[in-house]
Amino acid sequence: FIASGRAKWGQLSRLTLLLPHGHEGQGPEHTSARLERFLQLSAEDNMRVAYPTTPAQYFHLLRRQAVCPKARPLVVMTPKSLLRHPRATSRLQELAEGSFQALLPDPEGPEDRSRITRLVLCSGKVFYDLATHAKREEQGHVALARIEELYPFPADSTHALVESYPNLKEAYWVQEEPMNQGALSYIGPRLRAVVPRKVPLRHVARPDRASPAEGKNQDHVKEQTRIVEEALGVAGE
Repeated sequence: FIASGRAKWGQLSRLTLLLPHGHEGQGPEHTSARLERFLQLSAEDNMRVAYPTTPAQYFHLLRRQAVCPKARPLVVMTPKSLLRHPRATSRLQELAEGSFQALLPDPEGPEDRSRITRLVLCSGKVFYDLATHAKREEQGHVALARIEELYPFPADSTHALVESYPNLKEAYWVQEEPMNQGALSYIGPRLRAVVPRKVPLRHVARPDRASPAEGKNQDHVKEQTRIVEEALGVAGE
């Protein structure tokens, strides 16, 4: 009903779903929002699917949902760990001003964009695992960007971001979900359409799994570390 209401019956809704989702070392119920299924249902401008990573982004997303003339259902991934993550913060000015941004560029990237040769694109809480890795500062050639709204896909702004790095040699989509889950199958063709063919487009994710999460913290930490280090290019160092 949520996905097909507009196309089948002309019913418009601002229904907003806040779904706990994120690999946090807990059981599968913490990662069971099934992002991939909502993305499979997304078409013909029927709804919005977002994964905000800062308080300001979350605030502006909900405010836009309330006042936007185009009423659509909104599906939001809301991992519990971001409620208390020390890096997931916003200044009061960021809440009082501005608007929701479907794409967030690297907040700590170098002013000289010609230094960037690897672009890592992700969505959600895995950004903080990448940004806080001990060797992140050493990887001055790596830029981290967040796609905060997956559907509608921000094609123009993503293309502009890619074009802003003149010496880009490789691009990665990184997710903490298994390859048969999360945004990978949805995002791959859309990224390929905005990333030049001369730039290899790769992905890093957990292997295909029947369960959304390991359910064992030790195994979770091992896989999460592998994903982050492969994305940053520091695996095995």
